[in-house]
Amino acid sequence: MQDPTSHDTTVEALLDAALAHVPFDGWSARTFRAAVADAGIAPALARAVLPRGGVDLAAAFHRRGDRLMAARLADAGLSGLRFRDRIAAAVRIRLEAVADHREAVRRAAALFALPHLAPEGARAVWGTADAIWTALGDASADGAWYTKRATLAAVYGATVLYWLGDESPGSEATWAFLDRRIADVMRIEEAKGAARRNPLMRPLAAVPDWLLGRIRAPGRPAPAPRPAAGDGGGDGADRR
Repeated sequence: MQDPTSHDTTVEALLDAALAHVPFDGWSARTFRAAVADAGIAPALARAVLPRGGVDLAAAFHRRGDRLMAARLADAGLSGLRFRDRIAAAVRIRLEAVADHREAVRRAAALFALPHLAPEGARAVWGTADAIWTALGDASADGAWYTKRATLAAVYGATVLYWLGDESPGSEATWAFLDRRIADVMRIEEAKGAARRNPLMRPLAAVPDWLLGRIRAPGRPAPAPRPAAGDGGGDGADRR
């Protein structure tokens, strides 16, 4: 069995070497060959750890961004912020973690927009949303685990695309865009809460609440029964 430490070290060395070539050649076979040569790694070993070459390098680059974000979030001291502000800060930290390699992000976005790689791109964005919620201490065990990540993945994906085209000083336009997207999500959540409190709408809210309560998040214990619609229940998120 291959030593995982050796595997990770090899991937990181190849990724470091590749980043100098990506702005010119993208996440391509040419970039992969150049990274192998620059890193001084045997081609057979490089192909063993990254069998798809440039595609696997791009995926490794995305995962590195998630790791950098998680490390920075651990030291960010966000507990005193409103929950919506913690989410905005996490997305901002994620983008700032790769700000020095914006062209590499652009090339990766273009690569994973290709039809045959779009599912992998979606999984990468989902992974980022999961990393953010996990770092923020999300304890969801039922369907809310999925809805939180799906919603944040949509916000994150839209924000990345906006950020890639943003030329404002300090990316201020991007952070304003992010705040608007999160505000839109919060309005939807507030509308759902109002529906649960409305006697006329309560029966309509009961069905999706019941379904969400029956879903189990991966790797989590079975969720406790969700409160009946209208009794003040919810997913426990701070809606401030």
